[in-house]
Amino acid sequence: MSSTTAIQAIGEASAQGRQAILCRDIARQGYRFMAAAAMRELLDSCVGLPDWRPFAASWDELHLDRHMADGGRYRRRRHAVFTVAADGRAARQPHQPHYQELAYNPLNGGVPRWFEPVTVDIGASAVLGTILRLCAQVFGALAPAVPSWRTELHQFRIEAHAGVSGLPTPEGPHRDGVDYVLVLLVARHNIEQGTTTVYGLDRAALGSFTLTAPLDAAFVDDARVYHGVTPVQPLEPSRPAYRDVLVATFKAMPA
Repeated sequence: MSSTTAIQAIGEASAQGRQAILCRDIARQGYRFMAAAAMRELLDSCVGLPDWRPFAASWDELHLDRHMADGGRYRRRRHAVFTVAADGRAARQPHQPHYQELAYNPLNGGVPRWFEPVTVDIGASAVLGTILRLCAQVFGALAPAVPSWRTELHQFRIEAHAGVSGLPTPEGPHRDGVDYVLVLLVARHNIEQGTTTVYGLDRAALGSFTLTAPLDAAFVDDARVYHGVTPVQPLEPSRPAYRDVLVATFKAMPA
C-alpha cells in the first residue's frame, strides 16, 4: 500500500468513526452540533465540496419572503423538493409550495407558500449532492428501514438592520413536522447572537450553541426535540448584516 493510499484509508476510517459518533449522539439526545472542521471531514468523505464558492455565492440571489405573517421583511429564501434514496441518490421534483400545519408553525403555517425555486445550477451542484448523500447516510443509519426521503431544501438569508433585528425562527421554539433536519451555516456577516437552543418535548432546555463558521452544522431529530434561534443584530449598523443557512428537512416516504 502506498503512503498516499494509507493516508486516504486512515482518513476514511476517521470519517466513519466520526459519523458513527454523530449517529450515536443523535440517537441518545435528539440532536448534535458539528463544528466546521468535523463537518468538512464528513463531507470530504462523501466526494467533497469542489464548488463551494459559487454555492455560497448563490445566497446573494435569494428573493424576499413575502409570506411573513408578522409583516417582517428580514428574510430572503429559495426552496426546492427532492427525493433522496437510501443510497444518497437525489432526484429533483417539480417545483411546489412549502406547507406546514399550524400546529408546527403557528405564525406562517396553514397555507401553501410558494417561494422562488433553488436555481438549476445550485440544485445540480456537487456540493449539494455531497450534503444530501451525507444526510442519507446519517439519517439512514438512524432509520434503516426507510427506502427514500422527501427532502425540502431551504436557502435562507436573515438580514438585520439598525434598530431592526433579524429573526431566524420568528415562530419561536418549534418542530418542523418531519423526521430529521440539517441546519448548515453558509455565511455569517457583521452580526451578533443567533444562538440555537434545543428543547425536549417537555420544553426543558437540552443545550445551546451558535453557528459561527461556514460548515458549522446541527443535526436534529425533529420528532424528539424543539429548536429555536435568537434574533440577530448588526455589529456595525451602517454595514450589511446577515446570516445565511441551508436547511434540509427529511421525511420518510412509504415503501
